[in-house]
Amino acid sequence: MKSIRIFLLIALLSTITLVNFVSALHGYRASMDEAQALFDRQIAATARMLASVAGTGVEAQEKVTQVVTQNDLLAFQIWRDDGSLLLRSENAPGAHIAEGKTGYSEVNFSGYRWRVFGLHDLPNARWIYVAERVDLRYNLADEVILDSVLPILLGLPVAGLLIWLVVGRGLSSLRRLARALRNKRAEDFRPLPEDNAPAELLPVIHSTNSLLQRLQASFERERRFSADAAHELRTPISAIQIHAHNLAQEITEAGISPQPESLPRLQQSIERMAHLVEQMLDLFRTTPEHYPARFEQIDLHRLARNVIAERYEQFDRRQQTVELNGHSASMRGDQFALTILLQNLLANAGKYTPEGGRILVTVRAGDSGLRLCVEDSGPGIAAEERERVFERFYRVGGDRHGSLVAGCGLGLSIVQHIAQLHKARITLGDSSLGQGLAVQVDFPNVDTDVDADLEARDNGIGSAEQSVTPGKENSIG
Repeated sequence: MKSIRIFLLIALLSTITLVNFVSALHGYRASMDEAQALFDRQIAATARMLASVAGTGVEAQEKVTQVVTQNDLLAFQIWRDDGSLLLRSENAPGAHIAEGKTGYSEVNFSGYRWRVFGLHDLPNARWIYVAERVDLRYNLADEVILDSVLPILLGLPVAGLLIWLVVGRGLSSLRRLARALRNKRAEDFRPLPEDNAPAELLPVIHSTNSLLQRLQASFERERRFSADAAHELRTPISAIQIHAHNLAQEITEAGISPQPESLPRLQQSIERMAHLVEQMLDLFRTTPEHYPARFEQIDLHRLARNVIAERYEQFDRRQQTVELNGHSASMRGDQFALTILLQNLLANAGKYTPEGGRILVTVRAGDSGLRLCVEDSGPGIAAEERERVFERFYRVGGDRHGSLVAGCGLGLSIVQHIAQLHKARITLGDSSLGQGLAVQVDFPNVDTDVDADLEARDNGIGSAEQSVTPGKENSIG
């Protein structure tokens, strides 16, 4: 049974119907016996009445006969002791219907079954027989009894409706509990209130609150361990970087040529480890369940321009062209988190775009919100792999990625965390630059500002598009 309400309705209605049926059956039998006894007393009283007036004269007997024969249910005979018929009703036969029998008996005549009461009137030397049709007696009794049973049967639908409403009212506390759990945010581990909760739900609420406490402790331990471990790793990694740098200088000063091949590999591994630690810190800092977001009005176009400027050196080394398209677009968001989002998207685009390639960043405001799109001309991601790249530490092709670019597989996980924090939607698609990947982030509820004069004054440009090309003079603010 998938519904408690339907189960209780069926169970209670079945129980009520069964109890009513048993009660009605018992009542029917008892009522039928009582009705038969009443009818028996009636024909006995009629026989005694006939006996009391039989000797008062023919005129009185005729009056009684008229009264009795008006009822088609009754038939009577009056016989003398010598066997001659003194009087009978029109529906009674001429022959004895119960010769010599006193009391109650059942006989057949005139095509029906009759209930007969025989009375021997000794003072007047007569036999009096009064008979009543059995089938009519039963029909009359059935009508009386069914009239009392019919309201019970008609009351079952009403009882079902009342049960449905009452059970629904009783289950309202379950609906409130389900609503409270459904409306809980993922980061909300506060216990459920127990005030005015039904006694039957208290064990469920206690168990749920206990589970929430354990989950909170588990998440807190995971977050604290990962964040503390990543933070504590910063110091020894920084020390290793310094020692590796000093070692390279000492080798140069010692005149050792060529330098050992292990040294640059060591430096690359240290840089990769440092990058992994920073990514882990960013990952756990931007987890929506724990991140203390501070939302404010932010110009995403200007923020993207600033992040591009910060990474100018990396783009310059690889002779990559970065274009920023769009207009000033204001939104409510957390500046630190959005900066990390842009840094990761641009870092990925820069790593996977070959030397001399292009990166296109677009910020557009529309009716439904604000859209940020970062496109590159790199190898791209196959459609069947695009869902998995948001998993932690997952990289297409693993460490043997076709681009030969080192990575830790956390960048897009961080981006997804920040998108969830801002209720944004991420879509991966094909780049419009001929090949490569396009990462599109749609932010809802955006306040836009497209004043061209203000844009030109703040940015120092007269166009809504900018191009950053290493080796050329460009104004990026």
